[in-house]
Amino acid sequence: MISVFQSVTLDGVMQGLGRPDEDTRDGFAHGGWGNGYHDEVSMQVAGEGMSGTAALLFGRRTYDDMLGFWTTTPDPNPFTDVLTNTQKYVVSRSAATELAYPNSTLLAGDAVETVKTLTKELDGDLTVLGSGELVRSLHLAGLVDRYILQIHPIVLGSGTKLFGDGDRVNVILERTIPTTTGVIIAQYSVAH
Repeated sequence: MISVFQSVTLDGVMQGLGRPDEDTRDGFAHGGWGNGYHDEVSMQVAGEGMSGTAALLFGRRTYDDMLGFWTTTPDPNPFTDVLTNTQKYVVSRSAATELAYPNSTLLAGDAVETVKTLTKELDGDLTVLGSGELVRSLHLAGLVDRYILQIHPIVLGSGTKLFGDGDRVNVILERTIPTTTGVIIAQYSVAH
């Protein structure tokens, strides 16, 4: 099973959640929009999602950014140990990609094909964190089984959205969890 754990705005933007300089591609100037929305509820759900997976799946850019940030953050947090110790698979078009963090395996080549192969070999669930381009590819190929979306009460009006153009996909709401900051965590299974 492949689950996507993603923070989005009400208008579907997933770009630049954490920091102003996180992702400025295409002139995106709203970076850091997710700051101030974390609470105990969202941290608990994030921790549950990360600890209940056999492995994490990343696009190369998100892998470098997310692990680079969380492994250098001096403040105690529940994410550093999970990100460091959990098996990570990193999709990259280049076989020359170097992976800087422990428990990391490169999946070089076409994202859809390498992930299909991995799912046949892996015993357990994969969770994709961030990695918008990878998620869109897996979504279009029908490989995503579940979405856990942290929907933030903000409309940005611009930025890279989680879903691009594509065929209709029906999802089934499994649970919703409101946070104290107005974020709604919605878990959907994909009706394949």
